[in-house]
Amino acid sequence: MGDTPGATAVSEPSLDEQIAAYQREFRDLDPQVEKVVSALSRLNRRMNVAYGRQTAALGISNAEWEVLKALVLSGSPYRLGPSDLAKRLGLTPAAMTHRIDRMVGEGLVTRERDESNRVRVIVELTDEGRSKWLEAMRMATVFEEELLQDLSTEERGALGEMLTRLLRRVEDTQPDAGGRLSDLD
Repeated sequence: MGDTPGATAVSEPSLDEQIAAYQREFRDLDPQVEKVVSALSRLNRRMNVAYGRQTAALGISNAEWEVLKALVLSGSPYRLGPSDLAKRLGLTPAAMTHRIDRMVGEGLVTRERDESNRVRVIVELTDEGRSKWLEAMRMATVFEEELLQDLSTEERGALGEMLTRLLRRVEDTQPDAGGRLSDLD
């Protein structure tokens, strides 16, 4: 866009402009509902971009961050099987294998046969992987504090409770919505 003579950048409409356009085309729209949903969608997209910049600065992708996070959440000794990781991340086994291959090559995880069951493979977080996870958490904490700086402690608590209720509603009505529709990496 910027390199083409006479071209102008097209910016995203404001939430109010978007809702007005939707109402023009779809009269049954509830503007309050649409404002909440559109704001959440935009916030999610922008937060993912910000987190992506942070993980890129550490030399890892958001996809790799998700694996590191899943291993940390599993608890010490930070080990899971590839199929468990795939289920937790909503990926196909093939996509998970591709991701693990990359991460083994980068020294973030190891992949070894389970000594108690030679058929089973175990993926384990390395010291390097844990270090990257900790640094990403430090960076995210700064970003998240800045994001919420204009909210009081009470407002943060109330917002957290409201968003958790919305999340529960989606989880209860769309139990398969935690995964992805297709492999993105």
